Amino acid sequence: MAETSMLNIGVYSFWTQIMSVSKPQMEEGFSFLSLKVVLLLVLLVQLTVADSHHKHAGDGVQPLSKIQIHRAVYELHENASVKAYPVLLGTKGEDSQWVTVEVASPKPSEDDWLAVFSPANFNSSTCPSTDDRQKTPNICSAPIKYRFANDSNADYVTTGEASLKFQLINQRADFSFALFSGGLFSPKLLAVSNAVSFVNPNAPLYPRLAQGKYWDEMTVTWTSGYNIIEAVPFVEWGLKGEAQIQSPAGTLTFHRESMCAPPARTVGWRDPGFFHTSFLKNLWPNSLYTYKLGHRLSNGSNIWSKSYHFKSSPYPGQDSLQRVVIFGDMGKAERDGSNEYNAYQPGSLNTTDQLIKDLDKIDIVFHIGDIAYANGYISQWDQFTSQVEPIASVVPYMIASGNHERDVPGTGSFYDGNDSGGECGVLAETMFYVPAENRAKFWYSTDYGMFHFCIADSEHDWREGSEQYKFIEKCLASADRQKQPWLIFVAHRVLGYTSSSWRDGSFGEPMGRESLQKLWQKYKVDIAFFGHVHNYERTCPIYQNQCVNTEKSHYSGTVNGTIHVVVGGGGSHLTDSGPVQTTWSLFRDSDFGFVKLTAFNHSSLLLEYKKSSDGKVYDSFTISRDYRDVLACVHDGCEPTTLAT
Repeated sequence: MAETSMLNIGVYSFWTQIMSVSKPQMEEGFSFLSLKVVLLLVLLVQLTVADSHHKHAGDGVQPLSKIQIHRAVYELHENASVKAYPVLLGTKGEDSQWVTVEVASPKPSEDDWLAVFSPANFNSSTCPSTDDRQKTPNICSAPIKYRFANDSNADYVTTGEASLKFQLINQRADFSFALFSGGLFSPKLLAVSNAVSFVNPNAPLYPRLAQGKYWDEMTVTWTSGYNIIEAVPFVEWGLKGEAQIQSPAGTLTFHRESMCAPPARTVGWRDPGFFHTSFLKNLWPNSLYTYKLGHRLSNGSNIWSKSYHFKSSPYPGQDSLQRVVIFGDMGKAERDGSNEYNAYQPGSLNTTDQLIKDLDKIDIVFHIGDIAYANGYISQWDQFTSQVEPIASVVPYMIASGNHERDVPGTGSFYDGNDSGGECGVLAETMFYVPAENRAKFWYSTDYGMFHFCIADSEHDWREGSEQYKFIEKCLASADRQKQPWLIFVAHRVLGYTSSSWRDGSFGEPMGRESLQKLWQKYKVDIAFFGHVHNYERTCPIYQNQCVNTEKSHYSGTVNGTIHVVVGGGGSHLTDSGPVQTTWSLFRDSDFGFVKLTAFNHSSLLLEYKKSSDGKVYDSFTISRDYRDVLACVHDGCEPTTLAT
């Protein structure tokens, strides 16, 4: 959500802005009272950062943005030490491994913390030439994760010794661990560990499946450390148990200059590696395929990933059981407890684990915006793709663009905040494939059996007359409701209805309703899904702020309007329900969860809201109808007729 985005960037920039005020400006522009207020705010930020590892309030602030790494100074102590082992990781082919870090400090403090840097060498030699930092150690890149030294040993302040365990994933570079005192606001470097690394840091990893532009096409995108001039990427794949074929893959990357603003261009930058996409075509419907990722080196040898599998999509309109999961705003979290995950994305792991547990009962996933919440800290995207790999490598993982992927002032985003931390859509567009005509404009349509999905990009103009508005109408109009009766609209921001977003006497995004609800009504959209608001809410079938059906959970025949569902409780800090109880809001829950749609056939659809904590159903409704009910005339949704014979 946008409400916390300024905090994400502000913690990093606040002190920098204060210190940039010259002495004459200070004397001229600040009264003694206002200066005291500024100093009080600085103190409050310090206290918040220092104490945040003891609280789990869900503040929504990107943890890495709390670290004032540009203020780090040397205070190396001969009796302070950090030792990490094992030194060599992935010796059995693992792409993640636990590392033990032993810490010793002669002057332990409650605010001592341990940072994980990657690459291991994080001093001034790795800074860009434009960096003007003067004070040693000239650290110009944020760590990829951190923990406070006393997290594992409450007696650390007394003994000065601690043993912490970190889970590292393969991120194409080596790692080192640095002990700091002074808290996150005034870090003082005490000691640095030995380096640890994976056997093959360049290995192909973290495959993400996605629907192609045609029903019989699956795409697979993955990350590696191999540029195209070093190794040729490909996928070896085929029907399970039959001869396998090889298909080539394209290679993309991006550079610091592709980022639009800090911190992505500055302290948050990390080399992203390379992204490879292969198109697996002419698939048989409903068939099990196996695949593995490969890179052919110049000497003719191949580097292989482990083997994966997926089930191909049904033919459009096929009458069979089809199961879709939809959620937004999940983010990522660390299984080792680092990065204060309980205060940032406290439900992320529960949602991920519940989906993994239910994976044999899921056919396709839609993560509808606010994907990783990296907010300009590039390393966090690797962490996210690693977290969802057990899901995304098996079923299509379709994404939509949210404010935390796209928004940067002056870059063409419809909303003018820096919610993406300078990423301006580049990370999401490059690391994930979607069947859009132009991935910089993140709107697209996709089919899955009896479903037709229209995915909007809420971060670009969607008002009537815009390019996207024309796409939305074309997408809705193109649905063949006899073959694909279930028409679904998706966007990140709530362009429809939510009682949790109450401003100026209206709910949600009033311009969105004004522009789009006549299209939803005209083309008889069954359900509109939104994220952005971090909870679950379901409305009645609604049009122009009025319920158009008195039923609450078992709809039959002509429904008359679109049901709006907010599914923004994927993992990020929760949003309370709004202060006003509306007549059109049927169910609200401020908890972590996701929605599962089950189409049993052309006439029967089930929606279930499940909590991530236990996977149980807490809200549901059904739609039962025939094709003639879809064709029936509804208010503002009637086809023209004539009396002529």
